[in-house]
Amino acid sequence: MAESFLFSIAESLITKLASHAFQEASRVVGLYDHLRDLKKTLSLVKAVLLDAEQKQEHNHELQEWLRQLKSVFYDAQDVLDEFECQTLRKQVVKAHGTIKDEVSHFFSSSNPLVFRSKMAQQIKDVSKRLDKVAADRHKFGLLIIDVDIRVIHRRDTSRMTHSGVSDSYVIGREHDKEKIIELLMQQNPNDDDKSLSVIPIVGIGGLGKTTLAKFVFNDKRIDGCFTLKMWVCVSDDFDINQLIIKIINSANVVADAPPRQLNLNMVDLEQSLIQLRNKLAHKKFLLVLDDVWNNDRVKWVELRNLLQEGVAAGSKILVTTRTDSIASMMGTVTSHKLQSLSPENSLSLFVKWAFKEGEEEKHPHLVNIGKEIVKKCRGVPLAVRTLGSLLFSKFEANEWEYVRDNEIWNLPQKKDDILPALKLSYDFFPSYLRQCFALFSLYPKDYSFLSDEVAKLWGALGVLASPRKNETPEDVVKQYLDELLSRSFLQDFIDGGTFYEFKIHDLVHDLAVFVTKEECLLVNSHIQNIPENIRHLSFAEYSCLGNSFTSKSVAVRTIMFPNGAEGGSIESLLNTCVSKFKLWRVLDLSYSTCETLPHSIGMLKHLRYFSIENNRIIKRLPNSICKLQNLQLLSVRGCKKLKALPKGLRKLISLRHLKITTKQPVLPYSEITNLITLAHLSIESSHNMESILGGVKFPALKTLNVSDCHSLKSLPLDATNFPELETLFVQDCVNLDLDLWMDHHEEQSPMLKLKCVGFWGLPQLVALPQWLQETANSLQTLFIKNCDNLEMLPEWLSTLTNLKTLAISDCPKLISRLDNIHHLTALERLRISGCPELCRKCQPHVGEFWSKISHIKDVIIIEEP
Repeated sequence: MAESFLFSIAESLITKLASHAFQEASRVVGLYDHLRDLKKTLSLVKAVLLDAEQKQEHNHELQEWLRQLKSVFYDAQDVLDEFECQTLRKQVVKAHGTIKDEVSHFFSSSNPLVFRSKMAQQIKDVSKRLDKVAADRHKFGLLIIDVDIRVIHRRDTSRMTHSGVSDSYVIGREHDKEKIIELLMQQNPNDDDKSLSVIPIVGIGGLGKTTLAKFVFNDKRIDGCFTLKMWVCVSDDFDINQLIIKIINSANVVADAPPRQLNLNMVDLEQSLIQLRNKLAHKKFLLVLDDVWNNDRVKWVELRNLLQEGVAAGSKILVTTRTDSIASMMGTVTSHKLQSLSPENSLSLFVKWAFKEGEEEKHPHLVNIGKEIVKKCRGVPLAVRTLGSLLFSKFEANEWEYVRDNEIWNLPQKKDDILPALKLSYDFFPSYLRQCFALFSLYPKDYSFLSDEVAKLWGALGVLASPRKNETPEDVVKQYLDELLSRSFLQDFIDGGTFYEFKIHDLVHDLAVFVTKEECLLVNSHIQNIPENIRHLSFAEYSCLGNSFTSKSVAVRTIMFPNGAEGGSIESLLNTCVSKFKLWRVLDLSYSTCETLPHSIGMLKHLRYFSIENNRIIKRLPNSICKLQNLQLLSVRGCKKLKALPKGLRKLISLRHLKITTKQPVLPYSEITNLITLAHLSIESSHNMESILGGVKFPALKTLNVSDCHSLKSLPLDATNFPELETLFVQDCVNLDLDLWMDHHEEQSPMLKLKCVGFWGLPQLVALPQWLQETANSLQTLFIKNCDNLEMLPEWLSTLTNLKTLAISDCPKLISRLDNIHHLTALERLRISGCPELCRKCQPHVGEFWSKISHIKDVIIIEEP
């Protein structure tokens, strides 16, 4: 429930009020005393919140008290944000304003005298309400606990850095694995039989169906049996066209670059079918359809018939589902029913996650308590693993007994429901982490998260702790995700060096929905009414928007469409709502269709995140967007008809993320160079630009993505102008000469500190550019894809001794030797595909280079026929 966030909210308010900048600004406008009194009351309330959160479960009066507090806290946030908006506005007028701006500022409601009077009244109102609610705290006998001690103990997460599964952490499933492999390797009775065999795995949620399927999928015997392996998570949606696209993408993933693949969403069904036939033609394939919920036989038969065209004998489909009827409908053999783990195997799995190897021998009394905890998990591996992770590095018996005896086990629950086990782990989260986790509920199940989009949302909604010295918000996000990962709340986790990709289990998603049902709502076609207290709204599709907004919905802070707002015209939405929803922090209208935006969008002064990316119609943006001084992210990426960027970008003094598509031949450098906090810049499909960024200094830029800029000839970057650059992606810039990277500089010049580099679709690339050698001491990830004329890897590649991931795909002329690859001592992940000569020489056990690469932990070599 949302009241479990209150300690974190109170802490963030107090931190803001205590900051030097805030105190100085409050003195200037004469509000120092008012804000000091507000801070004092907040501190008194905060002291009892942790105890109140723990005691609220069965005390309805306490729950109501916390709800009242929450309402006051959010109003206090809005008042303080209003104060910050005014401070930022003054900075902009002072630095970039004209006489006209200053006069306008004086006669507006932002006039210092008017503003002071208005703010003083609002602060008094909030303080009065807070004092009234705070006075009731004594009724509940609450203890004073000033520090949230529910810290998360860090642990080694290296075993979870890819979507595979480590054999050592799969317990009690060896027999199941062998049974499935036997079915997969069986030949059809008639060798000419081209029909598909479909093998279903059935079991309740959290039982380990997906883990078992991965256990099988990654077995070496399967590699030798099938020419092509594909993995598709189906989940709730069984749209034929989307499934075909997922299958095609999975077939493309063999060598893989970062998680963003070729966007096939705009491809129609006929084009998709052509690509599907080309991918599967005459290949013996294994396709895993994970987490199937569809019980419409017509849809299944249609998909099966499409997959059967031109199929090679012996091809198989492995299906995981929770439902017997679906397994019966799809399967061609008897379903494999997955059973609960035995008590012995459950305890073994629990011990694996609760202790370091061998550590349990020192704590037999804790193991005995663990046996009782494991009984409550009913043999469900997800529950066992989650509670084992919860108790990792805890050696006090009372902590274990608390988990064993906690009343949450007695809460009403459905048959086979393990939500209480997960909720108990959630209750041990620090308050700040609860807020962040709960926002996962705004995304659909089986959503592939990227750490950078999580960072943008969490940052825009103000749920991140302030970075410490020499830290960035992205560093804080990484710490939070590491903490969630260490507690088994994330899965399919891929560490890309400077980014993460991950998913969350369906039951973990259910938990996120459960704990934040009073604040966040993912709206689908089944939801008719939106509760008035909802603050964060996410729409499964634009058609769900309907008449969702009412006069009671003014508290809404987030509007987003995680699957895109395609087909939606947002003019009416914005014209109707801008005046009403003045508190919006996040407005994501990706893929929407509208020709203009209202000038009134400049009234959304609290807005921190605005995206209209991939709108294929819009030609101009109102300059009033540049009045949004709080804006941290602005994305017009993929707006291919956009003639120019709005004037006044220099006024966006809080901007950290800028994604651009424009018809302009030259970027407005005089504007952009003023964005001294800009950390992430993406320039895409800007076909009129021949050169960008030359001689321009970006002191805080960490990520640069340049793609589909057909006229671009040079990209002059150097460490002097880009001292913090860590990630560089260059894609589909067909005239770009990477050797014209920079002017020759003196030996004493600073070196680039790139950690992650990706080159895609660069036909002019014959050899890797020499300047890349500069990054020998920093580069961790290198992706190369669709470089048709790349002929060799340089000898100096062996000097990249920090390289952890090397992925090369679809470079047909690449014949380079790998004699020195053993010098890459940090290399953990090697992917090579679509490079016929190199793939042949790297084939496991038989290729002449195999001895050079066999020591690498994770190797995939796929030679496309």
